[in-house]
Amino acid sequence: MSMEHIARDADIAPVAALIADPTRAAILTALLGGRALAAGELARMAGVSAATASAHLAKLLDGGLVDVVRQGRHRYYRLAGHEIAEVLEVLARVSARPPVRSLRQSRQARMLEEARTCYDHLAGRAGVGLLDRLKEGGFYDGHDVTESGERLLSRLGVDVAGARRSRRRFAPECLDWTERRAHLGGALGAAITEVLFERGWYRRGSVPRAVLLTDEGRQGLAELFAGKGLTSVTPVT
Repeated sequence: MSMEHIARDADIAPVAALIADPTRAAILTALLGGRALAAGELARMAGVSAATASAHLAKLLDGGLVDVVRQGRHRYYRLAGHEIAEVLEVLARVSARPPVRSLRQSRQARMLEEARTCYDHLAGRAGVGLLDRLKEGGFYDGHDVTESGERLLSRLGVDVAGARRSRRRFAPECLDWTERRAHLGGALGAAITEVLFERGWYRRGSVPRAVLLTDEGRQGLAELFAGKGLTSVTPVT
């Protein structure tokens, strides 16, 4: 195979250049929480002026990495899709962790490691623990949910059939960038996480992307797996 043919298979350089800029990387990382954010909020999170953030957002829009949602006179930005989130998560896994220089940064890092959203599914120790419980109970076989798994998730309120009809992968394992073990991704992971939020079992924290297990969630998850010989969905650390 010639180098010319290889070079034309996929032109990844422009996309890589867009992500490589530190400000744009910070903006994209902020959007990994799955929520649409205003330019002013993204500017604050990236530590740049509003004008600078707007210029970078325009480039990300042109490059197809973000979308814009308009509500009246307001504009909110979000990742263009779960594929962009997957690319960012892979880059996070192979990148060095930034040094922690303050107690605030240490607290934020611990919260993200405990429980966060990986775009639209649960990640961190909580996400890894949830997948562990599904596997231990025979509800997930490493590729798909089992019959007992479908019954369990349906009881939780998850639309398993709807997730199967999604155009994205159904239930892939996603290597967690902090735990270095898998959490559940894909359409099923997103559907489960949506229900966890709807039930109030998890809520978003003050730190972007971080989520918190509520008292209702702790009790609900314990009851969901009750009688299965399993530990709580919150993993022991």
